[in-house]
Amino acid sequence: MVRAAITERQLWRKLKNESKRITWTRLENWALFGTPDLLGYAPSGNFFTLELKTVSPKNAKSVRFSPHQISFHIKHKKNTFVLVACTLELGLFRLYPGSRILELVDLGINRAGPPLACGLGPCVSVLEGL
Repeated sequence: MVRAAITERQLWRKLKNESKRITWTRLENWALFGTPDLLGYAPSGNFFTLELKTVSPKNAKSVRFSPHQISFHIKHKKNTFVLVACTLELGLFRLYPGSRILELVDLGINRAGPPLACGLGPCVSVLEGL
């Protein structure tokens, strides 16, 4: 069995420590299923959402999304993102726009188009530049 590189909780901690210029609000919402994990406020004053994901323990190249998460990203295509913690061979961290969620679901991270950024530092740079 392949294990996820890190848990979502560990991903959140790494992201928070790496992205000091972004103000984060952690959204734990049981009333509105599918709401992303984080609300970010970039240095420019723009808001965005970020869904944190880790690779599936059964398949290191697939990411699991609930139907509610998929629906949210289909309805909200601008300023929504998915940060995936994956295996070393795939660059450990990959950032995708939320508008490409169906591609991630259907093809997985190994066959989906290129991410916006690979590596935690470059992913944070993209988000800080919003």
